Amino acid sequence: MDRIDAMKVFVAALDEGSLAGASRRTGRSAAAVSRAIAFLEAHVGVPLLHRTTRSIKLSEAGERYATACRKMLTDLEEADRQAAGEKSVPRGTLTITATVFSGVEVLRPIVDAFMEQYPTVNVRLYLLERAVNLIDEGMDLALRISHLADSTLIAHRIGEVRRVIVASPRYLATHPRIAEPGDLAKHHIIAMQHMGQDSWTFPSQDGSSVPLAVSFSPRLVVNNVRAAISSVVEGHGISRLLSYHVAPEIRQGLLRIVLADAEPSPFPVHLVSPYGRLSVPKVRAFVDFALPRLRTQFACLAKDAETPPEQPIPPRRGRVSAE
Repeated sequence: MDRIDAMKVFVAALDEGSLAGASRRTGRSAAAVSRAIAFLEAHVGVPLLHRTTRSIKLSEAGERYATACRKMLTDLEEADRQAAGEKSVPRGTLTITATVFSGVEVLRPIVDAFMEQYPTVNVRLYLLERAVNLIDEGMDLALRISHLADSTLIAHRIGEVRRVIVASPRYLATHPRIAEPGDLAKHHIIAMQHMGQDSWTFPSQDGSSVPLAVSFSPRLVVNNVRAAISSVVEGHGISRLLSYHVAPEIRQGLLRIVLADAEPSPFPVHLVSPYGRLSVPKVRAFVDFALPRLRTQFACLAKDAETPPEQPIPPRRGRVSAE
């Protein structure tokens, strides 16, 4: 059996999440897919997958091997295109990664429009809440909302997003006033797993060079942005999120920003690709297509999330919580 062909089957199984999915994607029988995986495992001498009747899971060795396979297949695909002289026609499969929220709310509509304009390009959009090594995992592009450290990536600046603390008008009307970061310790905190579960950091104050850290015991910790937004809108507490997460709710008056004058520096937003990938027609076409749309989208979201003028908070009713 051809090893490259077996690698394609192996990667297809990982992308689809099952051997049956790989069978459908590659047009092979289930037995042929199983033989391809077994061939690779015999070749490397260790199990690559843990199989159940419903799913597959990579072994530790399989994780390393999958990364190498993706990179090798991507490099081969690019070499084939260059050898065939396909330097101007976008075609093939484009792989893009983003966080779940940015992928669903911002990037996915742009991907849909791109595929309508370029019918010879297929897209695999991986929405992951982890840092992805684009080169090792064979990705073409990523939407990154963070400070960039990898100098091997080509970055296209899109905009920036702020870290904002938000609460609903109803919550603010029935709880103690928030005038400075230390006041947060008196409030119900809804924390995101990756944005501080037991403390939030603010810029240094009163001439100090040390950032200010405010500790708290969260009432709720979630790992999904939508869950946090819903709880805050319904008046169950305060949360720190990125400005583009809550721009529509701020525009509609469902949420208000507090402590705007104590916000940390914004995070930059980039569309990034590994060095050299822009020479691939499908990658170049997507970058040219997506950049102006992403910049417009994030500019609109930034405007929607601007801190509005102070508005009077409705009179408090009932007993004020001191928690």
